[in-house]
Amino acid sequence: MTEQTLKGQTTWNIDPTHSQVEFVVKHMMITKVHGRFADVGGRIEVDEADPSGSGVEVEIGAASIDTRQEDRDAHLRSEDFLSVEEHPKLTFRSRRVEGFSLEPGSEFRVEGDLTIRGVTKEVTLDAVYEGSGTDPWGGKRAAFSAETTVDRREFGLEWNQALETGGILVGNDVKIQLEVQAVKAEE
Repeated sequence: MTEQTLKGQTTWNIDPTHSQVEFVVKHMMITKVHGRFADVGGRIEVDEADPSGSGVEVEIGAASIDTRQEDRDAHLRSEDFLSVEEHPKLTFRSRRVEGFSLEPGSEFRVEGDLTIRGVTKEVTLDAVYEGSGTDPWGGKRAAFSAETTVDRREFGLEWNQALETGGILVGNDVKIQLEVQAVKAEE
């Protein structure tokens, strides 16, 4: 995406107070641990004339990870996992958007580069355009949801511990779920 709005494109800034980046991973192979990142920002470029020309860029503050358990969060911030001192941001930059339509409820795919801990891998987000509306202050808002599953080991997140009963402490597959609300940038 370019820094300026292209003809036929509108820029939408992600509203961090109304957006959520959450994840789910198995613990001890029997339960799911849920977490989220509180620090999220970015923008969405929507090409209304050619929706396939739309794109998204997202930055997430790695240190904002929150699983509601401070000792676990500190471990996730450490060198064993996110290494937030060396890699303070997780990013996603789209490459392709397929099947996007401005019809509320429409499903589409976003393919792009996800960078975690300095490792970049292509991932595909299964997304839904939830719709748009005008807020009480006259701003235009749009909402999207998306999800994908990644193998954390592909991003260098390899720490684990074997269990006496067999299996591992931390699951390798991480489900990522997004609920994004964006505000149309003023022209």
